Amino acid sequence: MQNLDDDRLVGLLQTGSDAAFTEIYHRYWNRLFSVAAHKLNYDLKLAEELTQDIFLDLWQRRETLALRSSLSLYLAAAMKYKVIDARLKKKRIKEYADKIASQTIDSDTSTEKQLSFEELRHQLTALVSHLPGKCQLVYKLSREAGYSQKEIARHLSISEKTVESHLSRAIKALRLGLKNFLTHLF
Repeated sequence: MQNLDDDRLVGLLQTGSDAAFTEIYHRYWNRLFSVAAHKLNYDLKLAEELTQDIFLDLWQRRETLALRSSLSLYLAAAMKYKVIDARLKKKRIKEYADKIASQTIDSDTSTEKQLSFEELRHQLTALVSHLPGKCQLVYKLSREAGYSQKEIARHLSISEKTVESHLSRAIKALRLGLKNFLTHLF
């Protein structure tokens, strides 16, 4: 078989000759592997896999194989397309992995931010509940119900200056309590 040219080997291969396939395999395996390894930045495992795939495809298509050029050009073109497909697959996998990693980081920080916000809201509620009665009521009407100072004064029958004083005291107490909490939190 070693003395036969490629055309004759292909003819024998088409009839199912194992010996012809073995000769083609030994004749071209090293060349195809070298090309693949070079094109794939010396990813030898992938280069070997692609080379094996080409020979597997060749054997599976042996009966319908119709070469328009030489066997060596056919095999070179097959390797070219295998390498292109492998690079695209690697690129898609990397993009997907990057996207998943990015989403994981985003969701991790999002969850962390949500937990921090919930802790902060809980602490603020606790601080408001410890304010003196009128001060707490004025704060809730202002910040939670959205009343203006004038409306609060009218509703509670107190002066606007008193409302302003209660709000100022509430905000000071909350600011101090939250400052201590945030220092502890971070």
